[in-house]
Amino acid sequence: MKTLQTLSELAALVGQEVALSDWITITQEQVNLFAQATGDDQWIHVDVEKARAGPFGGPIAHGYLTLSLLPKFFISSLKIVETRMGVNYGLNKVRFPAPVPVGSRLRAHMKLIKCEPIDQGGFQMTWEVTVEREGGTKPVCVAESMARYYP
Repeated sequence: MKTLQTLSELAALVGQEVALSDWITITQEQVNLFAQATGDDQWIHVDVEKARAGPFGGPIAHGYLTLSLLPKFFISSLKIVETRMGVNYGLNKVRFPAPVPVGSRLRAHMKLIKCEPIDQGGFQMTWEVTVEREGGTKPVCVAESMARYYP
């Protein structure tokens, strides 16, 4: 985990890969719970037997499940001591170049691409987040994520 004292210290890292998350394993239980929460119960995600005969050779995680893990990736990889809160501000671009088979291990690379001062002494930061699958040749998710941080 990368630990920084202040937001200004983080702002100085624009253009650099700032953090690399821990690996996490995607389970069928997570996929099923995500399907239940979102109503996306397509067979390629939740019907294990049918998915084995499908195009991916088994069930795959929802792209949006992978995207929803971005906060977990940040929490496991970056701590800014003198920050009282951070809030998601949105996404500019999101792509899912490769599937995530259930059982895959994922981790994220976080590159700070933009930092702008905002009200209350905070900063709006734009991150390029690239999620890789262990053993994969292409990223499984590439997202430009925006967050606001306040001291």
